Amino acid sequence: MIISQTPLRISLSGGGTDLSNYYNPNEGFVVSTAIDKYIYVIIKERFDELIYVDYSKKEIVTSVDEIQHELVREAAKLTGLKKGFEVLMLADIPSEGSGLGSSSSLTVGLLHSFYQYLGKLVTAEHLAQEACKIEIELLNRPIGKQDQYIAAYGGLKTFKFCKDETVEVNDLNLESEPKRKLGSNLLLFFTDTTRKAASILEEQSKNVLSKLEFHHRIKELAFDTLEGLNSLDINRVGENLKINWEMKKQLASNVSNPEIDRMHSLAMEGGALGAKISGAGGGGFLLVYCERDKQDGLRKKMRKYRELPFFLEKHGSKIIFDQTRYDIK
Repeated sequence: MIISQTPLRISLSGGGTDLSNYYNPNEGFVVSTAIDKYIYVIIKERFDELIYVDYSKKEIVTSVDEIQHELVREAAKLTGLKKGFEVLMLADIPSEGSGLGSSSSLTVGLLHSFYQYLGKLVTAEHLAQEACKIEIELLNRPIGKQDQYIAAYGGLKTFKFCKDETVEVNDLNLESEPKRKLGSNLLLFFTDTTRKAASILEEQSKNVLSKLEFHHRIKELAFDTLEGLNSLDINRVGENLKINWEMKKQLASNVSNPEIDRMHSLAMEGGALGAKISGAGGGGFLLVYCERDKQDGLRKKMRKYRELPFFLEKHGSKIIFDQTRYDIK
């Protein structure tokens, strides 16, 4: 039996510039961090040659090609799994539409656990590249690359998405105190709505040329956020979240709605420096930056909404249990 643990993420700045329609001609740049909320994948060998896939429903099939769960099917095909295994998937949050990168975290976790099951060690870069291949190339999903990379690498990172399809990954090596301050000033509140990001992201990708100025500004904010973190001006993260949200709403329709607008207004009235919906928009979690001494007032304003407590996570996808008793056929 193998168990992988893969973190979810929050994007601090630059989201949208990781779409190929933007980074191919312009290069993209994102500041992102993993958080201590996870996707777990459990795989074990079966005595028979059937394949069991357990998630919100249960599949029992005789071949990989028959698997209905797209991510499991493509990860199994890519890694070389054939038959006689059972896979179970668990999540700390709503498994779809959270805006915390759960789909990509699941893809990375599936690849990691499947490779480990087959006795193959792989790097974070390999996991990220193959997760992008599955979601973007094989399944033709209209998404970017940042989620796969932060899920694989973990930590507080910057990602430069180059025109030649390579990705430059760099750590933000903050000392413990400023990193603690950053983590304690970031909060997540659930909108009580999940949504499929595909329609929003598809529209956003199509709109890149007509909305180029907003994407450029979002990339500039990402570089400014990096400068703020490096200079220990941590509050600049919150200030840029506020500006980023105004830019983000211009990229596609349905990024926000009246309920999200009300929620955002309450957060700002409660003392937040900035806030934006995590992920594509339309639902999921509102990411809020608020200094510690103002958080009691913020929580009073936001009492209608469920908070998701979290810490920053330094590790990317990892194997947390490995009990291999015999060679896999």
